[in-house]
Amino acid sequence: MSKHNKNKREDENARTEAQEKQQEEISGNQQAEAAQDGSKESKEEASAKEDNDKNLLEEAQKQVQEEKNRYVYLMAEFDNYRRRVSQEKLDLIDTAAKGVINDLLPVVDNFERALKSMEESEASDSAKMGTELIYKQLIDVLKKKGVTEIEALGKELDTDEQEAVAQIPAPSEDKKGKVVDVVVKGYKLNGKVIRFAKVVIGV
Repeated sequence: MSKHNKNKREDENARTEAQEKQQEEISGNQQAEAAQDGSKESKEEASAKEDNDKNLLEEAQKQVQEEKNRYVYLMAEFDNYRRRVSQEKLDLIDTAAKGVINDLLPVVDNFERALKSMEESEASDSAKMGTELIYKQLIDVLKKKGVTEIEALGKELDTDEQEAVAQIPAPSEDKKGKVVDVVVKGYKLNGKVIRFAKVVIGV
């Protein structure tokens, strides 16, 4: 082979190698660009997924908070309902008891009149004792139910518990403005007045 042909062949080989090298560089650049594009798309997808997950989490937290608020509201409503029902029951029992006791108070008044009449008459001791025992039993039952007598005699007029029905000259200076007689006894039921005491005031 001549030197010319050898040089020519070497040039062709060199060009071929250069072309192959250039082709490899282009292919490498394309692969790098493709990888970069893929990485960019992967980051965008990851970011989009992260945003979506964040939105889902916020929505779930919002629903949980709404359910919690609804639960708290329902519990408060139920508690109010339970209190209202309990209070209504107590009021009903109190009203019923008040009605029965108010009907019994005139019986107590009549017992006291009977006892006073027996003391002034010649009734037998056994009759007096029997009547006193029944009266005491009735008073004990009323006390157990929360009934108490309003103490008025000798005290200043208290319009929250007493009702002045008359005025008379005070028997002494220290009795002025005070209760000198009780016409009708007053009573309380569990601390509440169920019948005002009707009193006479000294002036």
